[in-house]
Amino acid sequence: MELDGAGLTCAQVHEVAYAGARVSIASLDRARAAWSTARELTGPVYGRSTGVGANRDIVLEGAGLDLLRSHAIAAGPPLPAERARGMLVVRLNQLLTGGSGVDPAVCLALAAAINDGFTPPLHTYGAIGTGDLTALATTALCLLGEIPWHYDRPSPGVRPPFHALASDDALPFISSGAATLADAALACHRLRRLLDAAVEVAVMSFAAVDASPEPLATVVHEARPQPGQAAVAARLRGLLAHEPTSRIQDPYGFRAFAQVHGAAFDALDRAVTTIETDLNAATENPLFAASLAWHNGNFHSAPVALALDAVRAALVQTAQLSTARLATLMDPAYTGRLPFLADRPGASGALILEYVAQDALADLRHLATPVTTGTAVISRGVEDHAGFATQAARHTLRCVEPLEIVLACERTAAARALHAPAQAPDRPLTADLEDSRGVLSAG
Repeated sequence: MELDGAGLTCAQVHEVAYAGARVSIASLDRARAAWSTARELTGPVYGRSTGVGANRDIVLEGAGLDLLRSHAIAAGPPLPAERARGMLVVRLNQLLTGGSGVDPAVCLALAAAINDGFTPPLHTYGAIGTGDLTALATTALCLLGEIPWHYDRPSPGVRPPFHALASDDALPFISSGAATLADAALACHRLRRLLDAAVEVAVMSFAAVDASPEPLATVVHEARPQPGQAAVAARLRGLLAHEPTSRIQDPYGFRAFAQVHGAAFDALDRAVTTIETDLNAATENPLFAASLAWHNGNFHSAPVALALDAVRAALVQTAQLSTARLATLMDPAYTGRLPFLADRPGASGALILEYVAQDALADLRHLATPVTTGTAVISRGVEDHAGFATQAARHTLRCVEPLEIVLACERTAAARALHAPAQAPDRPLTADLEDSRGVLSAG
């Protein structure tokens, strides 16, 4: 995968993080230009010749490495190596965009870490949406050889990547939300696969209860041209193969599926656009460009946090309709089967799927609490607002599992309604549910 600072996508971050894709660098020209600008400047420059935060007015010389040591802290559970690798590819691509003033040789060291299987030992806590300081400071100390890399592909003769970071490179290297953006990119990529698969699950439920396709008609969606709902309705029309039923109207889980699920796609599309903008942006403070150092707030993650808050709210809406369809599948008035798809009157059949789905839905509701309503004031009041995109990304990534479980419950019930013989004795449904989850996670 060739990185040029301009075209990195959420899908590519996932490919590097989980599929082990190798990376190459198209050009270091923009990184070199920013580095040259930074080296030629005189006068106070934040973080290079001054302290940081409330210490911004204190002139310091050669204090960058101490800054890294003070900001590298391990707090909370360790992160999986895949998420750390995602952070590395995001920060590398950002540096290639230019503007950081970091020695371009750092880019070569980061590429070597990605390709040779080295990741920094990152932990969960330490960022509030104004830069992933603890994660990137830890990475910098790995480059310096002061903290050991995590190595998940032992191979004889492969040496850990090393770069003697200069003091001037310290603050510019950590002035980024690369770990947050990586989590956001990974979450959005996996959620898109789930939302795509959810349409096919809905098709199974439509067929199982003989739901009317009338709400999916082209004329309906031309009357309200929301892009997501039109796309979902069109896909459903292409997958369903039965004539309208005698029922005038079905429950909302079927009648409003395109509107609700389409809104989730729309929210996800907006989030991906926002995230991919920052994957390929210079979020540096200061920004070295046009022969000057520009002190700014590009590091602030408000756009990403707001977009991810909207995604999580939309996921709850679509998951709620999934549980509504699941309830309909338990109703003999719609399936023509015994209650709960049981094999005999009074048996529980697939009832427990509703409990599992509602448990997972409760977690989704909790995770959907917006992070952007909070703030923080730190560093003696100089840093007086926080975006909390870190928490938004973390929560969005955590949404993948409960959403998958909700959809798997619906799929398992729909498959039972469509294909199970009338005489199916009660048994544990764990294997059925895991089969459904496997189909969904594979997209």
